[in-house]
Amino acid sequence: MSRLDAPATHRNRDVLLAALRPLLPARGLVLEVASGTGQHCAVLAEALPTLDFQPSEPREEGRASIAAWCEGLARVRPPLDLDVARLPWPIAHADAVLCVNMIHIAPWAAAEGLFAGAARVLPPGAPLLLYGPFRRGGLHTAPSNAEFDAGLRAEDPAWGVRDLEGEVTPLAARHGFGLPEVTPMPANNLLVAFRRAA
Repeated sequence: MSRLDAPATHRNRDVLLAALRPLLPARGLVLEVASGTGQHCAVLAEALPTLDFQPSEPREEGRASIAAWCEGLARVRPPLDLDVARLPWPIAHADAVLCVNMIHIAPWAAAEGLFAGAARVLPPGAPLLLYGPFRRGGLHTAPSNAEFDAGLRAEDPAWGVRDLEGEVTPLAARHGFGLPEVTPMPANNLLVAFRRAA
């Protein structure tokens, strides 16, 4: 089987879909960066039939899984081999960019590439949507997030839960994005929407 399965997706897909609905455009192309297994893309494409989806993943086994999960979904394009830190991206335009659970399990260069690449493909007013755990004002939002962060940094010192106000928002501003709209999510996660400035 080419399908990979991320158990967390089964727990968060419905609440994530509900939170994304008012933030995504009514029509257009959604670029998902680091689509992983492809499960989120499949769920969103089935639930939001007026949108087109472009999944992406740098790992070959991930792209195979995305293709398997999204088989038969006419509005999902074949997955791109996209490494966020390698510019320019192999796509010229998107109406929204979605990135789920990436910037804390990747070097900071990945976050830098994400904002730089999104700034190139998004028109003014379009959203860059991030989902995952974040620190707020330098502090973890829950003891479980602090433990998770410590485990990430033990696995790779370049990884870790990023600080929304101290790290991510200043990075967004440097690439022409406004202040974030923050939606609290279950399991001490956040959905963070940055919009490209005019």
